[in-house]
Amino acid sequence: MPSGPTRLPSDRLLTVLTCPLCRAGLDRADGALRCPGRHAFDIARHGYVSLLTGHRRAPSADSADMVRCRAAFLRAGHYDPLVRALAGLATELAPPDATVLDAGAGTGHYLAAVLDALPGALGVGLDTSAAALRATARAHPRAEAAGWDVWRPWPVRTGAADLVLNVFAPRNGPEFHRVLRPDGALLVVTPTGRHLRELHQPLGLLGVDARKEERLRRTLSAAFRPDRAEPLEYAMTLTAEDVTSLVAMTPTAHHLGPEELRRRVAESGTPVRVTASFLVSVYRPRRSGQ
Repeated sequence: MPSGPTRLPSDRLLTVLTCPLCRAGLDRADGALRCPGRHAFDIARHGYVSLLTGHRRAPSADSADMVRCRAAFLRAGHYDPLVRALAGLATELAPPDATVLDAGAGTGHYLAAVLDALPGALGVGLDTSAAALRATARAHPRAEAAGWDVWRPWPVRTGAADLVLNVFAPRNGPEFHRVLRPDGALLVVTPTGRHLRELHQPLGLLGVDARKEERLRRTLSAAFRPDRAEPLEYAMTLTAEDVTSLVAMTPTAHHLGPEELRRRVAESGTPVRVTASFLVSVYRPRRSGQ
């Protein structure tokens, strides 16, 4: 079966990314992104580019199964209130033609919602998972995807972004600050201790650290000042299939085999009412002297 033409990264993406090896600009040539120093990075058929150097996949990168489960759960609409909250905040925090970076983009679901709310915006999702990058690249016509470990210094121009999204993903405060414009914003979503509390005991879910929000603020305090924090909590009614997808897309999936998960879900009884509980936080970059 023919594979079809490769989707090429947009010209606008080339104004955002840099070579991860020498920090020079990148151009398209011969199915790759190349810098003047002759470093080359392949463009995948699905349209994403992998800029990773030294290793291909982080041990914690989402597997194809995890990405499939996350896509199914999000497609079912269970996190739609969170999606709407992010889209609404994006319109307040960024101009319509913004550059939006999603650090740990996953399936690109939240990035796509923000791009819908900002009609001229470019979205760039960073992730280490090839399956996640494929999903992000097709999540929205204005979504681009680049393979990168967000813990490392980013291959992104300084001051290139109007808005950085960080939804249930690792937080690299210094890089958030460097890539944001001085008047930009960082939008972070973290689960609270009440999130999915009804499933913790019967399914053995990993709990949320009670000091997570304190650690978040401490991690970001040197480079950011808190602007606002909005709690979001509601009840979801989940079927057995929903619960299975939900658990399979979380870190618990690394510790619980599929057969054991199905057994625990069957024994727990469904449908079940489950609490969704998040904190949506906005941070602004500190300027010199603040």
